[in-house]
Amino acid sequence: MWSMLRSNRDIRALFVAQVVSFMGDWFAYVAFVGLVQDLTDAPILVTLVYVAQALPAFLMSPIAGPAADRFDRRTIIRTVSAGQAVAAAGLLLVGSAGQLWIGFVCLCAISALGSFVGPASQAGLPNLVRSPDELTKASLLFGSLWGAMLAVGAAVGGLVASWFGRDVAFAANAISFVVAAAIVSLIRRPMQLATDHLGDRPRMRPVADMGEAFTVARRDPVLLSLLASKATFAMGAGIVGLLAVLATDELNGGDGATGLLVAARGVGVALGPIVAARLVGPSLARVLTLCGGAGLSFGVCYLGLSVAPALAFAVALAFFAHLGGGAQWTLSTYGLQRRAPDHLRGRILAGDFGIVTLIITLSNLAAGALAGAVGARAAIAVFALLAVAASTVYLFATRSVRARLVSEESVPAVAPAS
Repeated sequence: MWSMLRSNRDIRALFVAQVVSFMGDWFAYVAFVGLVQDLTDAPILVTLVYVAQALPAFLMSPIAGPAADRFDRRTIIRTVSAGQAVAAAGLLLVGSAGQLWIGFVCLCAISALGSFVGPASQAGLPNLVRSPDELTKASLLFGSLWGAMLAVGAAVGGLVASWFGRDVAFAANAISFVVAAAIVSLIRRPMQLATDHLGDRPRMRPVADMGEAFTVARRDPVLLSLLASKATFAMGAGIVGLLAVLATDELNGGDGATGLLVAARGVGVALGPIVAARLVGPSLARVLTLCGGAGLSFGVCYLGLSVAPALAFAVALAFFAHLGGGAQWTLSTYGLQRRAPDHLRGRILAGDFGIVTLIITLSNLAAGALAGAVGARAAIAVFALLAVAASTVYLFATRSVRARLVSEESVPAVAPAS
């Protein structure tokens, strides 16, 4: 993977830009969660921070997907990064409970703009690599990147917020978007196929454009199974929004403890794809199997975390839970990148992200409400069991698709006649 970064300057530029951007995001997340807890002490508002990062992405996906297929993907990333910098600077205006709405509006704006970055970068990635093997490495590397920056950004962000104040963390987030936009400008290779005449395409019709992509997906059981994969994980993802509540209310910590739990999650997300890469190979059948098994592991580990007696146990269980969660998320994205045609790839990836963010939003709202009624530990246990059940159903429902893929992949390629 590292040799690919050294030799492929375009992949390296996209990688470094996302390193900078993700690092700033998690600085701001830890700082704002701590601010909400200090000003309100309400679990539902803490989970709303996560919702503010997820729901706008769902609402914008019908526009973000077609945009990634119709306009220059590099220009999209640079433009929205500049807009995110302005929105991130708005977090500096929050100083009281009465001004929290400003922070939530800014988080929603950052998320809405960020919804364009994911489809554009993920859909463009197959056009920046030089071989199918490099696509596998790049997909897994970028999947690990999000988790690695979550780990580093959350841990360092918690320390920065504790030592230098939350405004420093917010300012760092704004600066990170500016730097990321500048680095993306260094990409030279087109992020669309050369046959795509972007300027000649008809105007965007978000609903019709997304409908075209989902029509193709419905006709392909493999694409449909890959799209369903993240949805099973998302059903139990309300757990994640309760990590800060668990750290402070149940384990008697502060921003530092929250940072450690979120960092453990990030380390798991970072290493999960690397572990999965050694198991999956080129087989899409194995991708689907590992997606289901990884989701099951996520639920089981969080069930254990619901009764963790101390922070050290909670950190370890969060790590192992997201070792599975990270593998599942990255492998399903990799499968979509391989299976979806380029002219639809942005829409399919945006649709995938839109579906999962909607379910994550609902899961977080329900988990926050349940935690307010029965406590964080009981709510985590309930949603962990939901994750276990959803993954079990997924493995059962995709048996025929996996069997068909195994049969297709076992047939040797026929050499062309000489």
